[in-house]
Amino acid sequence: MGKPGYTGIQRIIRAARFSSQGLAYAWREEAAFRQEVLLTVVLIPAAFWLGRNPTEIAFLIASCLLVLVIELVNSAIEAIVDRFGEEQHVLAGAAKDLGSAAVLISLIFLGVVWVAVVYDRFYA
Repeated sequence: MGKPGYTGIQRIIRAARFSSQGLAYAWREEAAFRQEVLLTVVLIPAAFWLGRNPTEIAFLIASCLLVLVIELVNSAIEAIVDRFGEEQHVLAGAAKDLGSAAVLISLIFLGVVWVAVVYDRFYA
């Protein structure tokens, strides 16, 4: 049984509004998100030039989008931790560090995908 409330198109409209509010907040408040969006804006057109088939293009684009998704989740974790106070706590620090590590791993993944495709295209 689902949650009571809006269903159908009303639920979709409300969800889209909440999502757009989240994206606007991230753009306004998170410098790292803005930088990663700008990187994505540059890399997505490059993916269509670099990728030789739909699979390569999809991997190149997906690696960019993954970074944005992980950055949004990291920002959400930071917001939750900050909501409950500024005092130092081991678990609060661990939560923020783990979120940051997830972003780092997604950036490494992006680098690996792009280097692999560049290598395969120009050096293999």
